[in-house]
Amino acid sequence: MSASKSSLTALTLGAIGVVYGDIGTSVLYAVKEVFSSGHVPFTPDNIYGVLSIFFWTLTVIVSIKYVVLVLRADNNGEGGLVAMLALASQSVKDRPQLRSGLLLVGIFGTCLFYGDGVITPAISVLSAVEGLEVVSPAFKRYVIPLTLVILFGLFLVQKRGTGGIGKFFGPITLVWFAVVALLGVVHIASNPVILWALSPHYAVKFIFLNPLVTFVILGAVVLCVTGAEALYADMGHFGKKPIRLAWFSVVMPSLTLNYFGQGALLLSKPDAVSNPFFMMAPSWALLPLVCLATMATVIASQALISGAFSVTKQVIQLGYLPRLQIHHTSVKDTGQIYMPFVNWGLFVAIVLAVVMFKSSSNLAGAYGIAVCTDMLITTVLTFYVIRYGWKYPLWLCVSATGFFFMVDLVFWGSNLLKLLDGGWFPLLIGGAIFSLMVTWKRGRSLLAEKQRADAIDLQSFLEAVFVSPPSRVEGTAVFLTAEPGSVPNALLHNLKHNKVLHQQNLFVTVRNHEVPWIGLDKRLSIETLGHDCWQVVINYGFKNDPDVPKALEQIRGRGCDIDAMSTSYFLSRDTVIPTIGSGMAPWREKLFAQMHHNASGAADFLNLPSNSVVELGSKIEI
Repeated sequence: MSASKSSLTALTLGAIGVVYGDIGTSVLYAVKEVFSSGHVPFTPDNIYGVLSIFFWTLTVIVSIKYVVLVLRADNNGEGGLVAMLALASQSVKDRPQLRSGLLLVGIFGTCLFYGDGVITPAISVLSAVEGLEVVSPAFKRYVIPLTLVILFGLFLVQKRGTGGIGKFFGPITLVWFAVVALLGVVHIASNPVILWALSPHYAVKFIFLNPLVTFVILGAVVLCVTGAEALYADMGHFGKKPIRLAWFSVVMPSLTLNYFGQGALLLSKPDAVSNPFFMMAPSWALLPLVCLATMATVIASQALISGAFSVTKQVIQLGYLPRLQIHHTSVKDTGQIYMPFVNWGLFVAIVLAVVMFKSSSNLAGAYGIAVCTDMLITTVLTFYVIRYGWKYPLWLCVSATGFFFMVDLVFWGSNLLKLLDGGWFPLLIGGAIFSLMVTWKRGRSLLAEKQRADAIDLQSFLEAVFVSPPSRVEGTAVFLTAEPGSVPNALLHNLKHNKVLHQQNLFVTVRNHEVPWIGLDKRLSIETLGHDCWQVVINYGFKNDPDVPKALEQIRGRGCDIDAMSTSYFLSRDTVIPTIGSGMAPWREKLFAQMHHNASGAADFLNLPSNSVVELGSKIEI
């Protein structure tokens, strides 16, 4: 029992540092953006109304929708949009057209995650460094350069992994929430009447009297739920109970106290609207607060960057992106990875965002559309999971998700008003990545169809070969093929040029499935083909790490004993020549051909040993 409590405490502390870093730094800019927009007349009644909207937005979207409802939709313990997508697609697998539509919608939502991954670190770090302007206006010219230096340092250390610094995330973020809560309590104590804004009637009254203004400012109110998707995405790392415990015991009380503290400050000092968060602090505490805020925003950004690595890896294994270089930064935790291309691609996009928008207020105009679209997609996918996967009654499914769908739709519509003010930026990023993913998936499907059409049956081929068998050499040959039961090009080339066959031959196909994990008991299936030849299928979930040599170790004792030192791996690689009229638009054919050419080697991706033999196949037209 003691060990269990200790584990729960550690997981809760970790969830505070990783899951809630993003939403925890929203206090830096959310209230400021609502009142500095100029849409809300600065009156006490409006302050009460806006704070009430903030509180009930947190309650409805985060507490009820994500913490209570969405966290229940786990995919073998895993969460996130990719896991939800896999769960929804499995729920409607007997409806192929609906399944294809949901896959496209889910993948588009995943692409928007990258747009959010650009805006969130930029606005978080920039808003923290802008606290220097409160210390002295003379610091204003240093804000952007210092922001870029901090971001560069953050991305530079990614290759070292998060294991070393990750243990400080929880304690630092816990200190951040304690300070945030303390600042709020001090100002609430001087003006406790602000707590009346907890009543929902203030929000209802504000909405009733100012319907158009309410719709407009929801684009800024949504800033208070930045990072809500992380609650679900990080469920596999921490579990439901620690995430729920961290939210209700630490995060939500701290955020509520700070928001209401900012409201109390504005009631007594209206000119603090320029930056209410930092003006809550006494002058002697400003510099330490800026430093703490910067650390908190860096931690929030770190969690999002790590999430980008994880999501990219999952999407690759689902077949929507080419194989990219992956470095494992920990020998204990397989989830700690580093992807150079993703890392520096994100950094370039973030630098572009900071230089283009120049301030957190301008970046607030770009934020919202991507995250609200993801929230809408999560709600839609949740409906299909609980209706077709869990078999709940239709009326219950509609009532459970319909309310949240309407709430998400209103926020999404409000954020569309910011489309020309910067909302186009994350949409442009998400749209570009979506085009790449769909092109890659479609191109690989066309290539697979062509290969199947031209394939030679493996069993028949082997029977013909062993009528007059070639010379056999010692050792084991592993031929990696896309389709089981077909003759790999590498085998044809080996027989043609070397005129020999290994003593043992494994024809291995790696299959990725729409589930997070596949256990070792279901990892491998083997079928004998005779003459010391076997057909092997290796199964992986989208969160498993492909490791072919390790998987093949399970063959020992099943009729085939392989020795790593005498095993050669043959990969059939195809050169793609785009041709007009083959099923894709010409620009997509050229793009797929270029992506196929630039994709890194399968030997690196599959963790093959350094002495692997790579055999090039013939040219294939698609």
